[in-house]
Amino acid sequence: MSRVRNGPTASPRARQLAQMLASVTNLTRTALLAARPEHRHDLLAEISDIEGVHVYPADDDDQIVPPPPLPLTNRIEALLHEQLGPETRLVFELNGEPGLFVRFRIFAGNDGDYWLALPRERLERHFPWQWLGWGAAVLLLSLFGAWLIVFRITRPLKELEKAAQKVGSGETAPPLAIRGPEEIIAVTHAFNQMSANLRQMEEDRSLLLAGISHDLRTPLTRLRMEAELSVTDAAARAGMEADITEMDRTIGQFLDFARPQTLEASGAEPTDLNALLADIAARYGKHVCRTCSGAFHPASTDFSASPLLINTRPQLLRRAIVNLIENALRHSGSTEPVELSLSLENAEIVIAILDRGPGIPLADVERLKQAFTRGEAARTGATGAGLGLAIVERILRAQGGRLELLPREGGGLAAQIRLPRN
Repeated sequence: MSRVRNGPTASPRARQLAQMLASVTNLTRTALLAARPEHRHDLLAEISDIEGVHVYPADDDDQIVPPPPLPLTNRIEALLHEQLGPETRLVFELNGEPGLFVRFRIFAGNDGDYWLALPRERLERHFPWQWLGWGAAVLLLSLFGAWLIVFRITRPLKELEKAAQKVGSGETAPPLAIRGPEEIIAVTHAFNQMSANLRQMEEDRSLLLAGISHDLRTPLTRLRMEAELSVTDAAARAGMEADITEMDRTIGQFLDFARPQTLEASGAEPTDLNALLADIAARYGKHVCRTCSGAFHPASTDFSASPLLINTRPQLLRRAIVNLIENALRHSGSTEPVELSLSLENAEIVIAILDRGPGIPLADVERLKQAFTRGEAARTGATGAGLGLAIVERILRAQGGRLELLPREGGGLAAQIRLPRN
């Protein structure tokens, strides 16, 4: 028995329950001993009402059911013997009534034995469902609070990201709402100020460009009129008119390059590219033709016979195509007409402007797309400010497209405008 009481099989649960039973028994015994005999019945009734503990006199004829021979109950009973005496017994049923009963002795002799009855639930381990419910509620409230905090931070950041993307693509971002944490508010204030400064700079630049256009083109118009009226030599007059025209075209290129392309009054709209190319080709007469020699690439599909709609800014796209046609006519030196081709290749719409000039070396392609660069030996007779390809590149980037300059089969240059099909 000593090995059972003190061995390693003892568990904290058994000690806790045995201590609870011993404490209740000792308190009941002390209360009964301290009370007057005539008041003991009332005391037992009060204990039963308040604590749910019942005390019965023990009888030798009592029908009992001992606890099951489990390590826990064996250990509890051994500890009760230790604390209350060897006559202490633990049973789970008394005279047909289930419960938790402890037999203890108050007075000497068998007549002094009593049964202490406690609810059976005190021996059982109950899962604290109410605490689990409260814990789940606290967790949900914590998650909701965290979501509110994250939402309060991420929402203005998302708006700031979208506005920054607009500014990066050249558009004007509207002022952002001032909200969120202090740091986000400071960043939003700074962004709104930057956006306002950019808008003011854009307005000032537009006003400056309008003034430059007026101040430079007005004297050019007077010079053209003076040359027509005053210069009698036809060759000299033609040379002066050509120079004036070139100066006017150069001014136009400067203005086109400096003017933000995304501020065009007309926005994106469905445009029939076949009709657009036909209209451009008609303006140049015999110098430009549509698919004169068939499709420019054997793997492409030609759409010249049917409408091909694309959501784009037609005036900007027209300007890009005209710039490439002007470059081809001016620099190719060929008598063959410039060819316009429209096709679909790898889910991209390809507008090709093809000539039979000397072409451009592949090593010079990227350099010639930059502003103020011109070809030297590749395309003879190069004139102008070197802004034509840079303007085209800027227009196409604003519409999600790109410009490719490739050698044409059989000689010449194939300038390809590639646009995503939307």
